[in-house]
Amino acid sequence: MTHAAITGIGAFVPERILTNRDLEAMVDTSEEWILTRTGIRERHIVSEGESTSTLGAAAALAALADAGLEATDLDLIIVGTSSPDHSFPSSAALVQVAIGASCPAFDVLAACTSFIFALQYATVAIESGRAQRVLVVGADALTRHVDFTDRATCVLFGDGAGAVVLESADEPGMLGIDLGTDGSGANVLAVPAGGSAAPCTPERLEAGEQYVQMIGSEVFKFAVRVIPETTRAALEASGLGPADLAWVVPHQANQRIIATIAERLGVPDERVFSNVERFGNTSAASIPLALHDLYTGDRLHPGDVLALVGFGGGLTWGAAIVRWTKG
Repeated sequence: MTHAAITGIGAFVPERILTNRDLEAMVDTSEEWILTRTGIRERHIVSEGESTSTLGAAAALAALADAGLEATDLDLIIVGTSSPDHSFPSSAALVQVAIGASCPAFDVLAACTSFIFALQYATVAIESGRAQRVLVVGADALTRHVDFTDRATCVLFGDGAGAVVLESADEPGMLGIDLGTDGSGANVLAVPAGGSAAPCTPERLEAGEQYVQMIGSEVFKFAVRVIPETTRAALEASGLGPADLAWVVPHQANQRIIATIAERLGVPDERVFSNVERFGNTSAASIPLALHDLYTGDRLHPGDVLALVGFGGGLTWGAAIVRWTKG
């Protein structure tokens, strides 16, 4: 049987940094309030001329270089995002042309879980023999959809991109994957206006419906329940358990959520990776950015088992169990 394994990884964040001190001057909040409730100190945000696809293309090129491949070697490009450049063309199409590829390319929109959903599609494409080399990008410029007068949301989000190259392999790198969606919770985390159901009108813009709206308490309860469940399901599909994990790499939404997930999984804090302090919630980019930090920090070793786990609007959730095969 043909298997899929990660052979390259890359990341990119915008140069501009927005600190908690900066936010103190913009909205009624404080450094202590933000840090205590979220664990975030700073976040990178896009500047003029930057977008989801430009961030994604930069991360993609870095991943290709790490894998020792050219863009023309790719059979497929999948971009997971919450904030595509446009309704169409897809951000994946813009990444494709930016990096000089010629293969099919498409977007996956599953909010902050988009990267995990994209990994599933990439793995299936390789295991079925339909592709040998697939680029998976998680990229978001979600601050374009944030109301910087709303202290409940503006302190949370940052922008960035991470990418991995998956290639066919004799030994499995991608093990069990568990995905889920519950549309009954669609109102818990959403951008109400801008789609076909509620086009942007002057009235909706005046009401701020083009911005992220979130019921924070409901998101917290959902996340700390579903992430341990989906992680255990993916581990069971892999024939493994929490004790086999070298690292849990969760969606970087909030440090309190990350800490609660670790406790409920029974995994020591030192094996649950967090970089939310430096990047904030970068949505679909957060898991590959965290994975890149582990990789460049020499904390990944061949044979390590990782749980990549996410949750997001939809509501969506997912976990991918990865055996690290890259030296």
